Amino acid sequence: MRLVTLAPDLRVPALGQGTWRMGEVPSRAGAETAAIREGVALGLSLIDTAEMYGDGETETFLGKALEGLRDQVFLVSKVYPQNAGGARLERACEASLRRLKTDRLDLYLLHWRGSIPLAETVRGLEALVAAGKIRSWGVSNLDTDDMEELVEAGGAACVTDQILYNVTRRGPEFDLLPDLARRGMTAMAYSPVEQGRLPRTGALAEVGRRHGVSAYQVALAWALRRPEVIAIPKAATLAHVRDNRAAADLILSDEDLALIDAGFPPPRRKSALDML
Repeated sequence: MRLVTLAPDLRVPALGQGTWRMGEVPSRAGAETAAIREGVALGLSLIDTAEMYGDGETETFLGKALEGLRDQVFLVSKVYPQNAGGARLERACEASLRRLKTDRLDLYLLHWRGSIPLAETVRGLEALVAAGKIRSWGVSNLDTDDMEELVEAGGAACVTDQILYNVTRRGPEFDLLPDLARRGMTAMAYSPVEQGRLPRTGALAEVGRRHGVSAYQVALAWALRRPEVIAIPKAATLAHVRDNRAAADLILSDEDLALIDAGFPPPRRKSALDML
C-alpha cells in the first residue's frame, strides 16, 4: 500500500475507509464490523468518521468494531462547525473520544466552515494537540480562498483538506489541489466513486475491460493516481472492501487516463467546491 506523508511523523495509507451511515441499522452491524476489520487487515488502516454521522451512532459503532485494533489504525473524526470553538470544541472532541473508546484521535477535522472564526478554531485545535487529545488536525470542504484565510489565521499546521473529488467532480484540479500541494497539504477524497452513482458504461467501463476490473475500481484507481490524494471509500461488505483494496494496485496507463479525460473532461475554469 502506497503511503502518504501528512507530517514528518505521520504517514498514512493512500486508501482508507469511510464510514458514513455505518452503525445506524443494527441488523447490518455484523457485516459492517467484518468489513471494517478486514479492511484494516488488508492495510486500509485509516478510518474516517464524524460526530455528525448518525448523530454519534457511527462513532459508537466504530468504538466496538475496532476493539483490539486501536493501535493498528489511524483514526479520523470531524467536528460540527457550530462546535468548532472555545469550550464546545473541547467537549465535542471528548464526546467523540468516549464514543470511539480511545484516548486520542490521530486526525481531527473541521467538518465544514461555519460562523465561528477560523482563528478561534485553529486555537482550539492546537490546544487539543498540546493536551494530547489529537495528534494532528485539518479541515473539510474548504475551498482555495478559505484555505488562504485559514493559513493567515495561523493555520499553517493544517495537514489535509477533505473534499468531494472523483471523475465527475474534478473542479478541485483547477486550483485547490495545486494550492494544497504548494502548501505541503494533502487532499482526502470522500465519495471517490460518487456513492456508487458513477456511470457503468463509457470510459470507466472500457478501461475496466482492459484490466479485468470494474468501472468503480477504475474510478478509485483514478482518484489515487495523484500522489497527494488519499481516498476514503466506504465498504460495508467483505467483497466490497476487497475490491477496493485491489483497486489500490491498479496502475492506469497514459492511454487509460486519456480515455477517462475524454469521458470526464478536466476543468477549464474555476468552479465552486462541491459538497455532499
